[in-house]
Amino acid sequence: MELSRFIRDIADWPKPGIVFKDVTPLLKNPAALAMAVEQMANPFRGKGIELVVGAESRGFIFGTAIAQALSVGFVPIRKPDKLPSETRSVSYDLEYGRDTLEVHVDAIAPRQNVLLVDDLLATGGTMKASCDLVQELGGTIAGISILIELTFLSGREKLRGLGDIHAVIQF
Repeated sequence: MELSRFIRDIADWPKPGIVFKDVTPLLKNPAALAMAVEQMANPFRGKGIELVVGAESRGFIFGTAIAQALSVGFVPIRKPDKLPSETRSVSYDLEYGRDTLEVHVDAIAPRQNVLLVDDLLATGGTMKASCDLVQELGGTIAGISILIELTFLSGREKLRGLGDIHAVIQF
């Protein structure tokens, strides 16, 4: 099954000039969703992953499914003021603006092997910020799994040296 056929382009969203890669058609198709999760999880089976981390919001969708597939826990990275306990935060640049992410300070144990998951790698800002948070808490980045990579934006360059990077679909 070619998963890219389940990705819909939305022009000029969230702002003019951006072509948004919409994963909702993939999410509503049970076979496509199951295949996407397996293709994102399989390269990391047997690699000592202890925890999956995903950033708000679509990282939650794929991250929890991959955590279940790997029989490990899941940690959410959220936008500011969404987590109820003490947090660590980092600000970063997006393809179309600036944002901040937070994680609970006790979410990741020192030297815990972490797989970071998201639906899309564009400029690399969100994933790099997520990696920074994991490392600040002492976690070890064992890998990064992405459903869609926009190769023309070179986001992978920001992630050099941060473990194996696996993208299921590349545009």
